[in-house]
Amino acid sequence: MAETLTLKNRLQGRRAGVLLHPTSLGGTPGCGGFGQEAQAWVSALEHHGIGAWQVLPLAPTDPLGSPYNSPSASAISSRFLDGEMLQASGLITEHTLHHLPGAQGAGHHLDGALADARSAHLAQALLKRHGEGLAPALMEDFTLWCREQEPWLEDHCLYVVIKGLQQGRPWWQWPRPLAQHRADALARIRRTAADAIQQEALLQWQLDRQWGAILKQAHSKGITIIGDMPFYVARDSSDVWAHSHLFSVYMDGSLREQSGVPPDYFSATGQLWGTPTFVWPRHQKEGFRWWRERIRRQLRLAHMLRIDHFRALESYWAVPGEDPDARGGTWRLSPGTTMLGQWQECFHDLPIIAEDLGVITPAVEELRDRFHLPGMKILQFAFDGNPHNPYLPHTYNSDNYVVFTGTHDNATSVGWWDNLNFQERQRVETYLGYPVTAPGWQLLRLALMSPAALVITPLQDLMGLGDGARLNRPGTTEGNWSWRIPVPLGELHGHLKGYGAMAGLYGRAGGARAA
Repeated sequence: MAETLTLKNRLQGRRAGVLLHPTSLGGTPGCGGFGQEAQAWVSALEHHGIGAWQVLPLAPTDPLGSPYNSPSASAISSRFLDGEMLQASGLITEHTLHHLPGAQGAGHHLDGALADARSAHLAQALLKRHGEGLAPALMEDFTLWCREQEPWLEDHCLYVVIKGLQQGRPWWQWPRPLAQHRADALARIRRTAADAIQQEALLQWQLDRQWGAILKQAHSKGITIIGDMPFYVARDSSDVWAHSHLFSVYMDGSLREQSGVPPDYFSATGQLWGTPTFVWPRHQKEGFRWWRERIRRQLRLAHMLRIDHFRALESYWAVPGEDPDARGGTWRLSPGTTMLGQWQECFHDLPIIAEDLGVITPAVEELRDRFHLPGMKILQFAFDGNPHNPYLPHTYNSDNYVVFTGTHDNATSVGWWDNLNFQERQRVETYLGYPVTAPGWQLLRLALMSPAALVITPLQDLMGLGDGARLNRPGTTEGNWSWRIPVPLGELHGHLKGYGAMAGLYGRAGGARAA
């Protein structure tokens, strides 16, 4: 079996990083992207000795803006495409660039409609340029890239085009031959909508190239980019449509079995996620090919990968498809040991972080530790009065952890502190040993002092922002995923400089500057 590095060995020492999704970058209309702001952000991290950048899934979002319920497990959101980079590459004209929707300026909140309109114009310009004839080197690159991405690309492009022709209806409401992914029906679509299919492929190619340039820049500067992969896949997705036999859905698209978690202290009815569970015997029969190709694609998009809901690799909560809540579910075993062993052999290493939050059993911990995968610690969860709370830094039994002040699903540290009662605040201050005056920075210092190999803090905490800057409130459907940096990037250098200095104090200087 190939060797699996511990997190500290992989990072070549203790490191500190920032959680910031590219959508939150400013300087562009509609949505942050893969252009100059992203490049400047990577340079700023390196300049201040900050060695890691964590992003959320880069996938297209669902109608509510969430990248965790995407219509594709492998595609990149077209909202990230940068027009200036296309123009610099000769793929669009300066006239096209200056006449994009919203070309007059950037906004302080994500505008999905504007971002989609811009990407649609860019996609049309790419198709036109392709029709006029790409340079031979570009054409060769595009052809090779399409061949390499074959496991997911064609189904994604077909899905996007057919969904557009069907006025956005979910795949199970399409005409039956298309819904059932029949070869004759798909052949007709390839003939009648060839340009639209090609356009989507060109779009994904350029998104991959632009993000690849960011990854290369980060690597050259000693910055580790950490990606994020949801465990489950949306029912209305190209993956479930093209591989329905691998998912717990009936022929009509209805759920035979759905995902969630059981009732607990926080919810008497549990959580029901509405995504289909996996039909594991069929995955196993196919040698876990779909999963292997999914991991291969995700490892192309990041230097390390956080797997959300890692515990489902050991066992998962399976709820009957028609149930209105999660109480009627049962635990079922997953083939996680087999799959992780296969990934280790295929990719020679496992650059994976296990999101092991919630009620975790010894079996889940054993699976994580068997493959030396780092787990997660959240400081906001630490102060319940239990001196043995596993999120308190003094309880960490190894350095193979990533400790967060909070994540995209939590309140900001200021928002968290504002919502604590007097007794809870006393617990925090007793543990720290001094009064809390700057919650984000004081939690951050506690994290940096901990044994954990990697510390990650949301940018909002460095900026001392309240809950108005929170990225997501689980269980709500409005106002999420839209926060963007409200100031020019240059105004963040003071925050990053302070973070880099504090990280260095606790042996966490990172980036090429510290090498």
